[in-house]
Amino acid sequence: PDDEAMFFAPTLLALGRAGGRPAVLCCSAGNYYNQGEIRKKELEQSCSLLGIPASNVTVVDHRDLPDNPSVEWDTQLLAAFVLKHIEDNNINLVVSFDAGGVSGHANHISLYTALRYLHSEQKLPEGCRVLVLESVNLFRKYLSVLDVLLSCLLPSDALFVLTEEETEQAK
Repeated sequence: PDDEAMFFAPTLLALGRAGGRPAVLCCSAGNYYNQGEIRKKELEQSCSLLGIPASNVTVVDHRDLPDNPSVEWDTQLLAAFVLKHIEDNNINLVVSFDAGGVSGHANHISLYTALRYLHSEQKLPEGCRVLVLESVNLFRKYLSVLDVLLSCLLPSDALFVLTEEETEQAK
């Protein structure tokens, strides 16, 4: 919970604008500070503000997938949850973290590893594509709006930029 807004709001809002039906899979209950139930409600509220109904939000609350920035999750277990979500929701585009996990967050990196496994083992449904959020260095993180110019100059598969109104929506 909170990653949907902090990292993926531009993508979620752009997909919604384009007529997509975004769904969110959160692989932990956000219980790092023993606030899992509160965090689940926050996730649903945040997704609602991003145009994603609660019926399209899934939270995995499994004891072997603890919300902890230093714990790597089991690839096979996580891949099974991710694949089930993709298949159950007929998903054709997955957007997740890259190998850097934005900030080296082990849970985020585990998601990337599980998706790489599913892709390399050809377990993803035919036509399902995966995009990853590019982790950038601290300098680029704190450039804020100025990074948009740099991002436009660098090669990428997709670049989503928020309007002023969408920036407020994401906040």
